[in-house]
Amino acid sequence: MTRRLAIEPLTAEAFAPFGKVIEVSERAKHFPINAGMAERYHDLAPVEVRGDGGKAIISIVRATPVTLPLTLKMVERHPLGSQAFMPLSDRPFLVVVAPDSGGRPGTPRGFMTRPGQGVNYPPGQWHGVLSALYAVSDFLLVDRGGEAKNLEEFTFAEPFLVGVAE
Repeated sequence: MTRRLAIEPLTAEAFAPFGKVIEVSERAKHFPINAGMAERYHDLAPVEVRGDGGKAIISIVRATPVTLPLTLKMVERHPLGSQAFMPLSDRPFLVVVAPDSGGRPGTPRGFMTRPGQGVNYPPGQWHGVLSALYAVSDFLLVDRGGEAKNLEEFTFAEPFLVGVAE
């Protein structure tokens, strides 16, 4: 049997239990830089690196789009570092997260970003794989590099159909 999971709009308030929304907002601390030619939106999300030999790295990920509704079979988490995804286009993407429930993911939630929004997962946050929509899309990725194992995966006994309300 497949369980159904609706998609919510991504807001800072709704996403707060799972991480930070990265976006240009008047609520964010911001100030002019470069002789007034640019505005810096400052410290939008923390970069967290744990464990010996870890370092913060910046990568670009090119994601093949998924189609909705999406069958969610698996989620993952990274116990040794945060992971931030910021789209390099104005296309929305799908974000799926789940609270931790005794070392396993609880019931997931799905969010749809608006253009210009990204997400930052703290260490240990269960989340779905990067899910571009509509076209191949590039994302800036800031996360932990190093030799230590920083990936845990969990496969649900019953998948969720994301994009369809109960």
